[in-house]
Amino acid sequence: MQQFDFNNKTFSLIENSEKGKVNSDTIFKYKQDGNIVTADYYGGSVKYGKIIAHLKDNELDMLYQCITTDNELKAGKAIAKISLTEDHKIKLALNWQWLNKEQETGVSEYIEN
Repeated sequence: MQQFDFNNKTFSLIENSEKGKVNSDTIFKYKQDGNIVTADYYGGSVKYGKIIAHLKDNELDMLYQCITTDNELKAGKAIAKISLTEDHKIKLALNWQWLNKEQETGVSEYIEN
């Protein structure tokens, strides 16, 4: 079983669905303590955001929240499938859902910098 290490890793967006708030200017800074993974994120359309996740095998079960540059509070959940690129960088493929009234869903991909 592959063991992933997110501690002190930085990620950026590869691709996002239309309803996503993150863009290529958003930076994610991860920390890890055992199977608990957290991240702060900011930049682009996000003033500040926070992720908390549970790592199990090759998945992160995530909850996230942010405040946008339009002062909109957003919260959501996601399942991130974890893989490694040929050059051993961590790649995340998320299926996410906002926890608002509309419950919009989307997909996004991130890569370790």
